[in-house]
Amino acid sequence: MSIWRFANPAEFMRLTRVLLAPMWAGGAIVLAVALGWGLFFTPPAENFEHTAKIIFVHVPAAMIAINTYALMAIASGIGLVRRHPVSFLVAKAAAPIGAAFSIIALVTGAVWGQPTWGTWWEWDARLTSMLIMFFFYLGYMALWAAIEEPEKAADLSGVLCLVGVVFAFLARYASEFWPTLHQDASLSVESGQRVHDAYRTPLYLSMIGFYLLFIALLLVRARTEIRLRRSRALRLQAA
Repeated sequence: MSIWRFANPAEFMRLTRVLLAPMWAGGAIVLAVALGWGLFFTPPAENFEHTAKIIFVHVPAAMIAINTYALMAIASGIGLVRRHPVSFLVAKAAAPIGAAFSIIALVTGAVWGQPTWGTWWEWDARLTSMLIMFFFYLGYMALWAAIEEPEKAADLSGVLCLVGVVFAFLARYASEFWPTLHQDASLSVESGQRVHDAYRTPLYLSMIGFYLLFIALLLVRARTEIRLRRSRALRLQAA
């Protein structure tokens, strides 16, 4: 079975209809357990007290913000090369979700940064890249909204999305290239422990819960975009 069959709107709608309920339920349950565990049953961190518990929201939000942009870039690239309309619509559907998680990451990062670094904001490479990536989210959505012809809007916004990939990359890896106040990744496949044992399991659960909810939101928005495209086609046929 070819994966490209799901580029067909009818197949996409059929599959996602089955997936929606498990994603919503699984995400809500796992996230409730993770945040309850992390916020109420983990000890305060040394030197940072309870402020460190913002990690259960900040880390998943930042990961989703960056990975959503990567998903948009892949979907846009597929759309530009293979001309699959569902690819463009998935990218369009993901943009507001990624922008929202970018705001969450920036705000929670500022709340963490003030007691940790003594400042709410610092113009270092990683934080600035995240902010610029957020502006690319806004520009991408604005471009879609500004162009009435869907095909032209899809192509131009797809190109813009690909241009902004570099900032998504820097938002993830800037601390490995330049000195930065931001600490290294909290979780890594490399040897060495960066998160205390008491925080590790609820953090993993929080990441899983947030990702399940992200998938559910993405499917809902993508299905809505497909319905809007169909509605527009019917109006044009009737005109």
